[in-house]
Amino acid sequence: MPRRLLRALSAPLLATTLLAATGSAQTITATIDGGAKGTPISPFIYGMFIEHGGSLLEQGFRAELLDDRKFYFAIGQKAPTRPGPFRLAARGWKAVVPADGVRMDSVHAYASDHAPLVTVAGAEPRGIVQEGIALKGGTATVGRIVVAGDPGAHVAVSLVWGPGAADRQTIQLAPLTAQWATQRLNFTARPLRPRGQTPSVSDPSSSTDSARLELTGTGRGTFRVGAVSLMPADNVQGFRREVVTALAKLHSGVYRFPGGNFVSGPYDWRDAIGDPDRRAPRWDPVWSALQPNDFGLDEFMTLCGLLDVAPYITVNAGFGDAFSAAQEVEYANGAATTPMGRLRAANGHAKPYAIRYWGIGNEMWGDWQYGYMALDQWISKQGQFARAMRKADPHIVLIAPGAMPDAMTGSGMAKKLTGQVVAEEMGKADWSAALLSRSINDFEILSQHFYVYGNTHYDLEQGKQVPDDSSLSFVEWSRKPANMVRVDYEHFQTYREKIPAMQRKPITVALDEWAYTGSPPGSFKNVPAYAWALNELFRHSDVFSMAGFTFAGSTLSASRTDAVLNPIGLMFQLYRDHFGTIPLGVSGSSPQPVRTGRVGGEIPNVNAGSPTYPLDVAAALSADGTTLTVSVVNPSDTPQTLRLELKGVAVAGGGAVWRLAPGSATAANLVGREPQVRVERGAASAAEPLVIPAISVGVYAFPIRGAP
Repeated sequence: MPRRLLRALSAPLLATTLLAATGSAQTITATIDGGAKGTPISPFIYGMFIEHGGSLLEQGFRAELLDDRKFYFAIGQKAPTRPGPFRLAARGWKAVVPADGVRMDSVHAYASDHAPLVTVAGAEPRGIVQEGIALKGGTATVGRIVVAGDPGAHVAVSLVWGPGAADRQTIQLAPLTAQWATQRLNFTARPLRPRGQTPSVSDPSSSTDSARLELTGTGRGTFRVGAVSLMPADNVQGFRREVVTALAKLHSGVYRFPGGNFVSGPYDWRDAIGDPDRRAPRWDPVWSALQPNDFGLDEFMTLCGLLDVAPYITVNAGFGDAFSAAQEVEYANGAATTPMGRLRAANGHAKPYAIRYWGIGNEMWGDWQYGYMALDQWISKQGQFARAMRKADPHIVLIAPGAMPDAMTGSGMAKKLTGQVVAEEMGKADWSAALLSRSINDFEILSQHFYVYGNTHYDLEQGKQVPDDSSLSFVEWSRKPANMVRVDYEHFQTYREKIPAMQRKPITVALDEWAYTGSPPGSFKNVPAYAWALNELFRHSDVFSMAGFTFAGSTLSASRTDAVLNPIGLMFQLYRDHFGTIPLGVSGSSPQPVRTGRVGGEIPNVNAGSPTYPLDVAAALSADGTTLTVSVVNPSDTPQTLRLELKGVAVAGGGAVWRLAPGSATAANLVGREPQVRVERGAASAAEPLVIPAISVGVYAFPIRGAP
């Protein structure tokens, strides 16, 4: 994604007052047509996107507690820093005095280009320390250390969580040898002082983010450290238990990885397989962050198994090459008798992963992307990748990096290519149209990305983002992501009409990066907007077969030791658990307002939403046909009355509603605090008018009459 978009996603924006009154003096009617069935909604429409993006994976998903655990930087060296998103300050390692007792040894390196060499001298402890480690109260800590040295050097590893003598645990390592050896570390759970309380107070349930790990030696001689790892003992196959537990509730369907700009540059999938302690760390120039390569293809597949989601992998088509991409496919899907399948088996995974979905590159249409090239050159390169990857596995589904006119306009690429701000459909700057017209045989799904800003919009006259009008109502603020879905639907309909190749080969769209900025962390503010966008995706299920919400971690409120679903996460869980899969037609008595402004960029020909203004309504049958489900989004600041008129479908008896209605857009769920947003369940009847609370999202379910 463009870096400016990623910055916006990570930066808390000032909340603005957008709740202009949108009252309803009369009952709104929504007519649901049971005979107007659409293409089944794919479970992949609830998909998630994850990328390296600084510390997003290593600290957001992985349970590793240490930074620079394989010593990319010299002891005492500060990591280069640059302001920007997803980059926590690297803690690094420091020498335990005297500093001249530690130097970097490049002759006997382990994973990095060098390893710390400590010279010990008698009873004075010498070594290295990392501070600022987060420990979960009442939870044991486990790890390992790869170490070598002289037999006369006696090495101890100490985990320290306070100033007192009882606030530490020390493990004496077995005698060292000249050869590298891995020794296990097991620290038992200890009571930790709550933050801000005096040393005399202990609470086993508390946590700290100021612990430290000391690696020190006494005696005579030297010792070297190749790698160190430290994790909570309750980690789940290397992942944070609290994160996995929360994300598993979403049943997201599919996860895309790695994607992001890093994948196009220095990323090499082969760097992140095999023994994690031996994997060389790599500097990420995109986000100015160290990537330890502890999260690779095998770990991604472990995560997908834990979350019960399908994997979707993006290959490096920037600085990467077709041969490497084909090798990656063979590593994942090849039999153990193939060269790369044999390597996978040697790494502990004998059975092929059978990964079906593969993306050829990330945003290769944008000049911020490593390896960006002209369209003609890209089409040739994409073909090379497609042929090589299909040769490795003919059954894979390939996804091409598309960019419809809205993406080319908002990114500024249209102006760079044509001198015109707005990219015309089927014109020179319509990257997706070119791929569909000239290289449709190289892929089955077309990727599309959009990011919407909460407090600005792209002005087609000025060719840049400008502040929203202060009078913009919360309803119109919430419409913006749904309008982007509508824009892409309209573009795709043009392709279907004007590109002959699409008549012979069905293509669908993977909206595999999408998000909306402008909501304070953990708040409910953009939940109605996201729900509205989902409804719009449901309405066009024949076009959109997959999505990747940016990011999976954005559904959480998390600290370094805990994580809970935030209101966005609760919204995804609500829909996934209760909304149906066979979309039905919805008409109504209250049309959406006619769109204003020039068509192009973020502005569709027709405003998104059902004709039930200010509500947005979507309907679907359950997969087995026994239940009618109705999604209702009310982004207005007043309750609305909705009457359901059923056509071609009849319901029996009472139903139920699951609703997010905190009463305020500023309500929030923040880790460590009492949640202000909850899913509330209540009774509902389709025969009676439904009162829809202000600023709410709900899914109704009614049993079908006569259903088994």
